[in-house]
Amino acid sequence: MKIFLIGATGGVGYRLLPLLHSKGHQIVALHRKPEQATDITAVGGSPVLGDIIEMTVNDLVTAAEGCSIIVFSAGAAGSGLDRTTAIDGDGPIKAIEAAKKLGISRFYIVSAFPEAGRQRAHNDRFEHYMAEKKRADVAVAASDLDWVILRPGTLVHEDGDDRVTLGPVVPYGNAARGNVARVLAALIERPQIRREVLELTDGATSTAEAVRRLQRG
Repeated sequence: MKIFLIGATGGVGYRLLPLLHSKGHQIVALHRKPEQATDITAVGGSPVLGDIIEMTVNDLVTAAEGCSIIVFSAGAAGSGLDRTTAIDGDGPIKAIEAAKKLGISRFYIVSAFPEAGRQRAHNDRFEHYMAEKKRADVAVAASDLDWVILRPGTLVHEDGDDRVTLGPVVPYGNAARGNVARVLAALIERPQIRREVLELTDGATSTAEAVRRLQRG
């Protein structure tokens, strides 16, 4: 399959690239800085230069032409209210419209666990981030695409141990970025799992078994 990956240089996206490549997929990897192209190529991606903030729907259509799947794993990472709106809120909505124009039915998005960060003091920036994530989720769920919304717990900069807790509603916890990438890769291999909102944390079940259980259910 040919997959368009938005957020290819992020903590999840960059870990996802080699996993998809190892399965024989061709990954068109969107990146913002020219110097990132070499790193993307090194892990099996085909770099495409572009900034999700600046790109129009038609720009995304051009970049994703020939793809069968769109994965959205980009995020503003606390870089300001305007960027959060443009990346976490507007970005997925533009990607949905591009998918529709191209006839792409499969759409995967990394969102946020509803309780994420609630154990810490929060401010208007945090609340805005959560509101934009929710706005994007609503747009995805309202579309006629075969979507999966993946909501990891608090993301940590680790590869993880391939052990997770995954389901429609799970207890809150941390989620290693490597585990998020593994779950995404496994979900992509099972197109029967669609139109699902899934929560994810680090846990005790192998990624393969956790995803198999979803399909059995």
